[in-house]
Amino acid sequence: MTRTQGFCQPPAPVTLEGHGVKLVPLRPEHAASLEKAAADGKLWELRVTSVPEPGAAAAYVGAALEGQQGGHMLPFAIIEQGGGEIIGTTRYHDIVHALGRLEIGYTWYARRWQRTHVNTACKLLLLRHAFEQLGAGLVGWRTDNFNFASQRAIERLGAHKDGVLRRHALRRDGTLRDTVMYSLLAGEWPEVEKHLEYQLSLRHAD
Repeated sequence: MTRTQGFCQPPAPVTLEGHGVKLVPLRPEHAASLEKAAADGKLWELRVTSVPEPGAAAAYVGAALEGQQGGHMLPFAIIEQGGGEIIGTTRYHDIVHALGRLEIGYTWYARRWQRTHVNTACKLLLLRHAFEQLGAGLVGWRTDNFNFASQRAIERLGAHKDGVLRRHALRRDGTLRDTVMYSLLAGEWPEVEKHLEYQLSLRHAD
């Protein structure tokens, strides 16, 4: 039977934790910690991301919370449980309630936590919650056509590349970008879950 219904329960603020990370509902008081995390690597200088510049974190958080109030976003702050510090942020976005569809994006981490277990752990938590608690039928991702690191990371998750939207959005510097779209269906989740758990087990074995 083709899935046409929406979510089993609507996306709402929730804390997700496991594998050394905790995702907590984003709040205005997280802005200072996010600004500190972004300074690790001067992430705002990356042309293909939307990391807030110095002094812009409060507005960044405010926009995310406006999206939450509008029902189409659910943002999180990411805490590394070993040190208890906020190391980045991520969110559900482009939530379409009638279709049971959402995307994962606006994800970034302080430079010292990039290429570690953190991204795999966060995606496992977000995907598990989306498919198993919310009853999502599809989870999607989108990224800049020149953000090759992001594309590789999404593809390592086992997501399907749906295609490229040409002249789809503006970058921070005002240039036009193409957007690469990916998705994962609910029926594909059990195998992807095993793959992510396996990847994390390898890191724990090191």
